[in-house]
Amino acid sequence: MKVAIVHYWLVTMRGGEKVLEELCKLYPQADIFTLVLDEGTLSPILRKHKITTSFLQSIPGSRKHYQKLLPLMPFALEQLDVTDYDLVISSESGPAKGIVTRPDALHICYCHSPMRYIWDHYHVYRRELGLASRFVFSLVAPLLRMWDVTTAARVDAFVSNSMHVSRRIARVYGRLSTVIYPPVAVEDFEPANKIEDYYLCAGQIVTYKRVDLAVQAFTRMGKPLVVIGDGPHLEPLRRVAGPSVKFLGRCDFATLKHHLSHCRALVFPGEEDFGILPVEAMASGRPVIAYGAGGALESMGDEGAGVFFTDQSVDGLVDAVRRFEARFDEFDPSRIRKRAQRFSSARFRREMSAFVEAELARKRNTFRQPEWNEIEAHEDSSNTLVLTHDERV
Repeated sequence: MKVAIVHYWLVTMRGGEKVLEELCKLYPQADIFTLVLDEGTLSPILRKHKITTSFLQSIPGSRKHYQKLLPLMPFALEQLDVTDYDLVISSESGPAKGIVTRPDALHICYCHSPMRYIWDHYHVYRRELGLASRFVFSLVAPLLRMWDVTTAARVDAFVSNSMHVSRRIARVYGRLSTVIYPPVAVEDFEPANKIEDYYLCAGQIVTYKRVDLAVQAFTRMGKPLVVIGDGPHLEPLRRVAGPSVKFLGRCDFATLKHHLSHCRALVFPGEEDFGILPVEAMASGRPVIAYGAGGALESMGDEGAGVFFTDQSVDGLVDAVRRFEARFDEFDPSRIRKRAQRFSSARFRREMSAFVEAELARKRNTFRQPEWNEIEAHEDSSNTLVLTHDERV
């Protein structure tokens, strides 16, 4: 069986790329197709695979400014030729599910989220553009939405990375999806023997992550906060931060792992589709102070693994920190870690493999030719041929 995995772009190694790695472990013979590639970011697992890029790769600066090429992405994606492949798995967060497959191939879309730029975060993204770019994007976005919705029909089966995203797929595409939570390398994390006196906020520093709430709240309280990550809003946050807030910038995995296991709690103030970082903190035995929306509600469950706040504001976060500190001794690291183990990489591979096999069987049954004895059994008295639904091609 020839397998193609279509990933929107390969310029970093974050949650979506971790899913891609696990898919490559499931299908070591798979070829990868992507819009834009930065070879310097590839993991050893991905380097083993043949990777085909689109014409966007040849545009100067595309690896750094790929998001500005969004209007061209549908054209670039549809020119990638996967007609030789029997199984196509698209990894969707940017344009990926719109790939054109042959009719008898099975196309499964693992959807991290419908494109945020044109749906949930459209107005946030638009506000951050320059005047000329904002005008062009306002004209192009409605066309991109139409393309995005219509290309949902090219997918045989959707897999969503959370119930939160499943509801979004139903609303945007009118399609049902099966929830298979993304893989988290929980075995790479472990609780520390000693907890240090600081809170941690980590991740890409962009608007929707709401790192600004953490910086302002801990500046107001004068409590120690360590911020790990980089992004366009890092410097403005440095300017408003008080002396209790420490910025480490982009760090290696060992530094992140150390801080996750030694912090009092992870502060997670944004709304995520799933959110791998809270699970990594839980795998380290540490509780999470999270905004009570999106994937965090599913990964954390009840408040046995941390504290939620529903008012996404500085006051709401300050109140959550105070409630957390009043309950600090109640949080059991072993119990928290046990919950994180539900999201292991092995579990993802097992569930994804079973789903693909079931869909392959369904596809084969749909496209099989009926046997002659079945045809005769369905002939009525006037010799009119009547086929069941499963026998129609």
